Amino acid sequence: MAIAEQTAPQPTLSTASKRASRKIIERFIDFISSVRFGVTLLILLAAACMTGMLIMQQNVSGFDRYFAELTPSQRLVYGYLGLFDIYHAWYFNALLAVLSLNIVLASIDRFPKTWASVMKAKTAVPLRWLREQSATEEIELESSVDDVSQRIESGMKDAGWKRIEREMRGETLYIKGESGRWNRFSAYPVHIALLTIFLGGFLTAQLGSTGQVPLKPGKTTDIMSDTVATLDRVNEVTMRLPFTLQATDIQQNLIKRDGSLSAMNTIDWITRFTITDETGTHEAMVQMNRPYDYRGYRFFQSSFTPIGRARIITVAARPAVGGEPELVTIPRNGSARLTDGTTVGFAEFRGNFRIGKEDPNEDTSEYPNPGAVLSVTPPNGSAVTAYAFGPKMADIPAAKNPIGGYTYQLTDFEKAADQHILSVQRDPGATVVYVGFVLLFLTLAATFLFSHQQVWAAVSSGESGRTFLVLGGNASRNANSFNEKFARFAGQLRNSR
Repeated sequence: MAIAEQTAPQPTLSTASKRASRKIIERFIDFISSVRFGVTLLILLAAACMTGMLIMQQNVSGFDRYFAELTPSQRLVYGYLGLFDIYHAWYFNALLAVLSLNIVLASIDRFPKTWASVMKAKTAVPLRWLREQSATEEIELESSVDDVSQRIESGMKDAGWKRIEREMRGETLYIKGESGRWNRFSAYPVHIALLTIFLGGFLTAQLGSTGQVPLKPGKTTDIMSDTVATLDRVNEVTMRLPFTLQATDIQQNLIKRDGSLSAMNTIDWITRFTITDETGTHEAMVQMNRPYDYRGYRFFQSSFTPIGRARIITVAARPAVGGEPELVTIPRNGSARLTDGTTVGFAEFRGNFRIGKEDPNEDTSEYPNPGAVLSVTPPNGSAVTAYAFGPKMADIPAAKNPIGGYTYQLTDFEKAADQHILSVQRDPGATVVYVGFVLLFLTLAATFLFSHQQVWAAVSSGESGRTFLVLGGNASRNANSFNEKFARFAGQLRNSR
């Protein structure tokens, strides 16, 4: 016996090491696929999203002003942690990746158990188990087993438990009815919806781009710029668009016509432009609440430059020899013809007119001294520069000096900014995200509005032709509604004696 014990094979060190490694791997997989770990990741992801809402992101209009107001230490810390662009930070993508892995592993781990518990559920169950269900009832009827079983099946179908199964176990007949079996698997479509949303977000983060494009009537561009914060500095990067934009008109609908161009006095901003690429030229228009989509790019109204211009001017041309003035309305970059054939062109407009060059950094959105520069071409003559001023400069020599036989006065104008700035967003994952959210809404609604309901009836015969019933049932959710339905079902059987 001692010899046998000495010669018995012992586990080698390598075998024990492999078992220990296998246990470590199994514990790690159990940990990353656990619900607790998934909830923790969701909380961290929500915290990151909240941080992105509280700290202005670098692709949002006005970020440069927000950045300038921060203290040097805030800029350094926020920049080092990537909080100015948190949705593209490595840890945000890592959270999405690990959470996606958690969802996949949790689904793989729990699906076989769910499948077995639902698809292979027993019809014949212990009577003790039936009496322990959330809804249970015991009834004695003066009818045969066959008659009672028919009533039970009919009552189950009327109550909506239409999947009926029978099984005879000894002297007892078991009848099982159920509905909403699919509801046990509703968590998996929810997981698919979440993964779809994460996939769309990943596509946008990796393949998307954002920027801003200033559009000024008559100007053409194919460049958009974006602000990038690196540690304590803000840099501007440019990207080339796969098409060319040309502004044709910008318009600003004001609340008070004689007010300023401020956002508080504006109902809407309207930008009309053309998009030209290899397929041709396409008309486009963007309003405050109406973005424009083209080839995966979306254009939004972002901001405007506070430099006062005019979209349309009205000029009174008074003949130098005397007579009634002639009113002409001229659109921006357009012209009008007087009765004698003189052409008056709209060359330039300033919200605060001064003789000499304009200060490009001056805020003239209040229009302190409006004035227009005209290009006047007499019949059979060449173009000459003229000026049309408002009441403030109506008496200066330049305003009274006849040009082309006329003096000119600015009588009215439609206010508009110098240029509108559009926000451009390329979001390849947007459609995927929308599909994911629709799927998530439908699956969550199906999960919580419906339930998997199961009802059993154990039917056995007694003395003098009497039949004994033990009823029991449960529901995956909405227990109150199920208990009421179960009580009605049991009451109909009791009253049918």
